[in-house]
Amino acid sequence: MAQTFEKQSVTDELAQQMVAAAVAKAKELGVPQVVAVLDESGLLKAFCRMDGTPLVSIEVSQNKAYTALFGMPSHEFFNFIKDDPALLAGVPHIPRIVTFGGGLPIQIGDRVVGAIGVSGGSVEQDIECAQAGLGALA
Repeated sequence: MAQTFEKQSVTDELAQQMVAAAVAKAKELGVPQVVAVLDESGLLKAFCRMDGTPLVSIEVSQNKAYTALFGMPSHEFFNFIKDDPALLAGVPHIPRIVTFGGGLPIQIGDRVVGAIGVSGGSVEQDIECAQAGLGALA
């Protein structure tokens, strides 16, 4: 019986590149954003709060990324739980879970190695900036 296991995580270099790509997209859109990249355990790996972004977006961006660690975009999480009454009733009591867009999993191969969360604009803008951040994988 193995007593340890190996897990993969997003590197600090990739996390910084993702933040830079998301911030560049936010500048292109003309909307200040908070961008957070979490590692596979839900801990902050890279972060940027653009000037003029609401303070609440700091926490929201990280919560969007945390939700995406389930392996699906945060905007798809509601559809995942909506037909299960126990989950629908219980999820609001779990800290850090959100059901709106802007959080995307970072997958390398078949593994979730982290997540990116963006907050500060409309849901569509947040998703667009998070997708730009994932573009750093290419």
